[in-house]
Amino acid sequence: MKNTVKECEDPGIEGEEKLRTASLESMIDLTHQVGKNVRAEKFTITGVKKIGDGKKVVACHKQNYPYVVFYCHAMDRTRLYMVQLVGVDGTKTKAVTVCHTNTKSWNPKHLAFQLLKVKPGTVPICHFLPEDYVVWVRN
Repeated sequence: MKNTVKECEDPGIEGEEKLRTASLESMIDLTHQVGKNVRAEKFTITGVKKIGDGKKVVACHKQNYPYVVFYCHAMDRTRLYMVQLVGVDGTKTKAVTVCHTNTKSWNPKHLAFQLLKVKPGTVPICHFLPEDYVVWVRN
């Protein structure tokens, strides 16, 4: 934690502009640095393979800490998939995707509900997992 705080407080190196942020919204404040002629690369889902039985998933999220610390939690009614993607330029990649099928008890202010303009418990919420997450499922 000290290292994270130190990195935020240290002055940037020459030619670097830094931003401390705890939200996606404030992160956008620094994106003007990449210019105006930037567009998100578009990908098409070309394959989906279910992983595990969908009854219980244990996900472990790497935390920012001076040594390896994971926050792990077990979730019911959560499905895991390996998704194949192809970019418009032909780039191929795979991503682990999780779909939460029971979101009734989630905070209504969760970013997913705001972005999708839906309410808790009305639709599954799916998202890609970062590569430093560890996920455990039953075969």
